Amino acid sequence: MKLLVLLSRVPYPLEKGDKLRAYHLVKRLARDHEVFLFCLSDTDIDPTDIDHLKGFCSHIEVVRIPRWRIFMKLLTVLFSRLPVQVLYFHHRHAQCRIDKVIASFKPDHVLCQLVRTTEYVRHYYSLPKTLDYMDTLSKGMERRTETAPLYLRPIFRMETRRLIRYENLMFDQFDNRVIISNQDRDYIYHPLRDTMAVVPNGVDTEHFRPMAQEAEYDLLFTGNMNYAPNIDSVQYLVQRVLPIVRRSRPGTNLLISGVDPSPSVRDLARADPLITVTGWVRDIRASYASARIFAAPMQIGTGLQNKLLEAMAMGIPCITSALANNAVGARPNEEVLIGEDPEQYAAHILRLLEDETLRHRIATNGNRFVRSHFDWDVASETLSRLIGDATEAAG
Repeated sequence: MKLLVLLSRVPYPLEKGDKLRAYHLVKRLARDHEVFLFCLSDTDIDPTDIDHLKGFCSHIEVVRIPRWRIFMKLLTVLFSRLPVQVLYFHHRHAQCRIDKVIASFKPDHVLCQLVRTTEYVRHYYSLPKTLDYMDTLSKGMERRTETAPLYLRPIFRMETRRLIRYENLMFDQFDNRVIISNQDRDYIYHPLRDTMAVVPNGVDTEHFRPMAQEAEYDLLFTGNMNYAPNIDSVQYLVQRVLPIVRRSRPGTNLLISGVDPSPSVRDLARADPLITVTGWVRDIRASYASARIFAAPMQIGTGLQNKLLEAMAMGIPCITSALANNAVGARPNEEVLIGEDPEQYAAHILRLLEDETLRHRIATNGNRFVRSHFDWDVASETLSRLIGDATEAAG
């Protein structure tokens, strides 16, 4: 089958959640289908990254969207009904390129990741299409509104309303709708949301596995450190949890590891000599292996936290929120520890730091859970079957 895949970013290197999901699913779909990978990009791309993707994609095209075009497009936001998430990525020159690809490649099916890309193909009514919502963008924006500065809240509320409307509209214009977790499916407002297929992420357990290395840090947080939910989470950890921990263990240190740390994240390290912010690292496994505990007190955001899956696969005991674990489904107090407030997070951290047997039990159970529940091959097989069924029905 000829499969056209539309992405809002080039899915390599793997430093962001949407890239990770796209990369692993597309790599496996390419085993059975002729894949044309069409990507948008607002940054320059390293040619070696494209060469890597050519190792499994039959065709690749990247459309560069200059920042000045994005700025000009966003000036029209008050005169458009489209969400900013969609306006940012939809441009006329890119539409012309995708139209040419569809005319020449003649795909049997189109797979779009995120509603950011759907505007490009929504008018191709006779072409079978699958939309991977990944997570529920409208719910994520709604949660950000609750903690945003007062002057931003009207803008975020407007974006939330637009996203809800657009997510519902795209629901009706695609043959298949998939999403990353049951929790995110329940956040979709469409009355037929229960018909959506849940396709969770996997974790590469051959790559992410326990490593024999001396722990240098007590606590670890990883992720895209310019992403609002991650910034919020690590600030919560540093400003509200860590002071309680240090009443009992003054020397407790923290490693914050991940791409593109915001100024507010870098400031955490400047103000505290026991906090290290690495920025991008070549091999994130070294960060996992250097810590005793992974702590991710996620307060906002949606989707499935890949950082939790990777930490569990690496054999690191994890502490997180019920919000994050609802999408993962690990058993509290057996495979993961759940915090509800700063005092409870601090108590969990102190227990794990003081009890090596408990650390080992939570880590071992978490590793076993991830290995048995999150498999990229299973996820891609589910997606491939949905694509095949929709294409056959249309033909």
